[in-house]
Amino acid sequence: MYPNTSLFIDGTWAPGSTGKDEAVLNPATAEEIGRVAHASTGDLDRALEAAARAFKTWRKVSPYDRSKVMRKAADLLRERADTIARIMTMEQGKPLAEAKVETLAAADLIDWFAEEGRRTYGRVIPSRAVGHLQTVTREPVGVVAAFTPWNFPINQVVRKVSAAIATGCTIIVKGPEETPASCAELIRAYADAGVPAGVINLVYGIPAEVSSYLIPHPVIAKISFTGSTAVGKHLAAMAGQHMKRATMELGGHAPAIVFGDVDVSKAAKALAAQKFRNAGQVCVSPTRFLVEESVADRFVGEFTEAVASIKVGDGLDPETRMGPLANSRRVDAMEALVADAVANGATIRTGGERIGNKGYFFQPTVMTGVPLAARIMNEEPFGPVVPVSTFSGYDALIAEANRLPYGLAAYAYTSSSKTAAALSADIESGMISINQGMLALPEVPFGGIKDSGYGSEGGIEAMEPYLITKFTAHNTTF
Repeated sequence: MYPNTSLFIDGTWAPGSTGKDEAVLNPATAEEIGRVAHASTGDLDRALEAAARAFKTWRKVSPYDRSKVMRKAADLLRERADTIARIMTMEQGKPLAEAKVETLAAADLIDWFAEEGRRTYGRVIPSRAVGHLQTVTREPVGVVAAFTPWNFPINQVVRKVSAAIATGCTIIVKGPEETPASCAELIRAYADAGVPAGVINLVYGIPAEVSSYLIPHPVIAKISFTGSTAVGKHLAAMAGQHMKRATMELGGHAPAIVFGDVDVSKAAKALAAQKFRNAGQVCVSPTRFLVEESVADRFVGEFTEAVASIKVGDGLDPETRMGPLANSRRVDAMEALVADAVANGATIRTGGERIGNKGYFFQPTVMTGVPLAARIMNEEPFGPVVPVSTFSGYDALIAEANRLPYGLAAYAYTSSSKTAAALSADIESGMISINQGMLALPEVPFGGIKDSGYGSEGGIEAMEPYLITKFTAHNTTF
């Protein structure tokens, strides 16, 4: 059921030229289920040559015709959604239902970018003299290098690829080695839809080696990275040394604020669903719960009850609501964060331990009384652990919400329009969700500020980094 994953270079699927590969593990069992090929420097050179050659022709394909190919790729994804979702669950762990939603959402993203690519308008600027014509046109930036993570192996790739090819760019994707096959199925849909050879290339390998080779290479005009802040800063610095455009979607530590005027039961259920999606391995996951003192006891009780009822298991089991963590490193990280919080005086309300000795399972966890000195109040947990704190005044709340250098997402629940408006103005974050949890629709911006990165991977803003603005002044009477 699970395929070995090859490289895709210049329209051909093949192993790496050196034969090097690595194991892919099922996080529910920790057992090997397949292999993923590694690209050598020679393979990267072939991808660079193919992407550069294809750019010369793809950039001249009309947006209308590019759109038709992309929409066909979206239709293929929908047709194959059940198969792709099963592959994703086997390699990443998330419940099958979540994997299918991710696959179908990717098809919607392709459709949206396909249509938006037809709207990369220029403009005519009125001139100061008769017979002078001033125009602004938009052109593709060139060959893109994209680096994607394992937590959403299709969702993170589809945004980069779709924006690139919709604008006439070509792209080399460095996919996630831990979750390679579902990413490869996305690329297969594009290829089967008729995207020409060389327009999209897919490689895997040792991340530092691939990025350090691709980013400085003169063929690459832009990079896009989704991942940790530490790695993102390193890659952004490398891109800056070579004056490469960069989009950085990095880590976060999102405050989730619950005010006393809200329906506590609704807020508790909504936040439980949002927090434990993909076992909390989500960059925009709510991670620091700040609850008004007047409703704290009730919220903690109802939230803890909802969390304790979450069924954890193999994502292929239809009754599972939270699968395993992606790898053993995440389990170790959760244990360390919980132990540190408890050592600093926190109380575990539910969970707090790994589950069994097979696979990478960890209990959904809620802790209260977690001091600011605890690591989990300062480091992105990226897992199913929730620290709950309380607040009593608005100014103190905003100070805590903005205390960290992150600014990706923030959540709030309140029945007051005045409070909602104030939060929208006062919270330092690229995205703010009030009384709902939808932050990643195709048509809306998706990105952060401060140490959470820059640029957007959603909405019309996602197209900008892939386009050059060219101004032409023409004296028609000369």
